[in-house]
Amino acid sequence: MSYGFNIIVEADYALFTRPEMKVERVSYDVPTVSALEGLIKSVYWKPAIRFVIDRIVVFNPIKFINIRRNELKSKLPVSAVRSQMKGVGDAVIYADEQRTQRAGMVLRDVKYGIAFHFEMTGNKSDHDDESEEKHYNIMLRRLKNGQCFRQPCMGCREFSVRSIELVEKFDLESVDESLKGDTDLGYMLYGLCFEDGGKPVNGDWNDPRFSDKADAVYYRPHMIDGVIDVNKYREGCLC
Repeated sequence: MSYGFNIIVEADYALFTRPEMKVERVSYDVPTVSALEGLIKSVYWKPAIRFVIDRIVVFNPIKFINIRRNELKSKLPVSAVRSQMKGVGDAVIYADEQRTQRAGMVLRDVKYGIAFHFEMTGNKSDHDDESEEKHYNIMLRRLKNGQCFRQPCMGCREFSVRSIELVEKFDLESVDESLKGDTDLGYMLYGLCFEDGGKPVNGDWNDPRFSDKADAVYYRPHMIDGVIDVNKYREGCLC
């Protein structure tokens, strides 16, 4: 039995940030693999599985828009939250003191097809029924019902996904004419390879502590008639 899925995702805006742009945010032309993995994890995720992107289909023409947004220069430290839980101090951040404006070059009117599957990681929970079929049925039900445990987004959290549709196969005839042919997308971020391998360094899933050390992994994909065959490049990108 195949445990893969095909979904179509649409959004008004998307931002898959190029890391070489130091200050202002500029998006890649197409989604990064790691951003789509995060999107799928917003629907369903367990330590026992990991999602693998197989293909990315770009349906709409690639269009950009320049915007300016208010952002915060810092975030609330976890240590402050833990201290407040113990009755010490206040876990607060004052937006007026931290606010800054940043320009962004973002994608608009995006529609992507994502073909993906999941693999077992070997990390077991307290339950004994960690089977592929169990996770497949849960993911299938959540996709059919439009369920998620946090709002899926297109790269940045403020750019929410408008719709996620589960399909049997992609209609490649609906790919925009401007995307036909062989397009070299240049060097792109594939994802981050974390030192801890996705497992808590303290070995406790109830109170996990992860390592922040990671290496960036890049690849150079080609988009053929709107389709990026991620499988073709994965061999050189595995951590």
